[in-house]
Amino acid sequence: MSVNILVTDDEKEIADLLELYLKNEGFNVLKAYNGTQALNFISEEDVSLAVLDVMLPDIDGFELCREIRKNYTFPIIMLTARTEDIDKINGLTIGADDYVTKPFNPLELIARVKTQLRRRILYDKAENSEKEILIAGLTICRESHKVTLNGRNLALTPIEFDILLYLCENQGRVVSSEELFEAVWKEKFYDSNNTVMAHIARLREKMSEIPRKPKYIKTVWGVGYTVE
Repeated sequence: MSVNILVTDDEKEIADLLELYLKNEGFNVLKAYNGTQALNFISEEDVSLAVLDVMLPDIDGFELCREIRKNYTFPIIMLTARTEDIDKINGLTIGADDYVTKPFNPLELIARVKTQLRRRILYDKAENSEKEILIAGLTICRESHKVTLNGRNLALTPIEFDILLYLCENQGRVVSSEELFEAVWKEKFYDSNNTVMAHIARLREKMSEIPRKPKYIKTVWGVGYTVE
């Protein structure tokens, strides 16, 4: 079964470069030069992962990501020429799984693509042996990777699922941002990294949590997060 990677970038040279590196790794590449083309590919093809440039000629990458997340949970990696943290946080908050700043090393991007795909495979295969975690109306099924909240199914990305699962497995204990990041992303945490905060915000939104008084994922200021 071929793995389809959607590359969306209006700079043909970058799209061609990514196509070359991805094909060398055995991936099938779908190239789109604007958001409309990207959405058409997604509706017609089985996309395994998308690489989206933020600056597109019709709709920007943030809006495109938001549209994708209405119906799909496959991994999304954002490409941005802007280095401001707020742009990265915006992408992660609306549902992106990772981001890469231009100019980038193609080998690093390929490595990030493989990491996200491995996470997706684990998510789909559901290799964990224990069945369910039940916490006050929240049900997490390790085998099917399904989450329900008061009977309502939550459409979580693999990273969102891993974050929620890790916090719930450590129920009653405060988990630092550093620990959570390194447990979920398998990378070294840096003090300026706002990735965890952005994903927690996205997860709370999907759980319809009240921002100032969340019921499930609570912030312990200056320490981390806990599920009680």
